[in-house]
Amino acid sequence: MGLSLPHLIVLALVVLVLFGRGRISEMMGDFGKGIKSFKQGMADETTDRPVVPPAQIPASDVKPASSTSETTNSAAQ
Repeated sequence: MGLSLPHLIVLALVVLVLFGRGRISEMMGDFGKGIKSFKQGMADETTDRPVVPPAQIPASDVKPASSTSETTNSAAQ
């Protein structure tokens, strides 16, 4: 069940009647400003910070994860 052209036209008319032409253009302008600000923030973040590799954990410090069957069996008893 998809949206056909008549459905989209009716939907557009309902939105236009509810919000009015001025309010819709204002919302789209705010939406565009938000996207522009987001892109600018992403560009600033990548150029401001130097890339630092994550700290490596020695293999001897890593503990194996306990299996879920052990916790399930102990809970059942």
